[in-house]
Amino acid sequence: MSDEDQNQPVDMKASHSDRDQVVDILRDASADGRLTGEELDERVGAALSARTVGELADLTRDLPVPAVETLPATTTADVVVADQRFGTLQRVGVWHVPRRFEIKMVGGDVRLDFTEAVSEHGELELHVEVGFGGDLVLITKPGVSVETEGVKVRMGDIKIRTPRSDANAPVTLRVKVSGRVSGDVIVRYPRRTLGQWVRGESSL
Repeated sequence: MSDEDQNQPVDMKASHSDRDQVVDILRDASADGRLTGEELDERVGAALSARTVGELADLTRDLPVPAVETLPATTTADVVVADQRFGTLQRVGVWHVPRRFEIKMVGGDVRLDFTEAVSEHGELELHVEVGFGGDLVLITKPGVSVETEGVKVRMGDIKIRTPRSDANAPVTLRVKVSGRVSGDVIVRYPRRTLGQWVRGESSL
């Protein structure tokens, strides 16, 4: 998918392959128990009759759909490219941080969780093209710094939600974000579980 595709309006005409991809996502979600049979039938029908990519994006917006399989634990790539039209692109748990990560997303969110990520380089160039109201969410921890000066936000905001008390923590990973995001750019720590909240504990 080219940069030109990323800049198309939400009323861009959908192709047969676009509809087929969304139907596959919906069927996988139903198999995982995320959609009932009735919901599946309704959304598949809507996907097959959708005329624009914006209509298709709405059908998968609430479904977590990983774009690319996590790299094997023994693999560290210098450059990783992820190109997806719909769903949710995410990296969670233990994953290896490359030197450069290029992400293109037409209709959906990007969520990168660095709390258990392994970085051998100490710096990540993160270039994103996120369209149609999609958000970029970066979950960090003390020692992970995020620079957002190079990213342009079209319809949302840049929200940094990390404690000021951790600002002086030694930096172990520096994330430099560039590109364009249609929705919000959110940088935050992990949310506390119910048990942690009741006990007044930190999420880290």
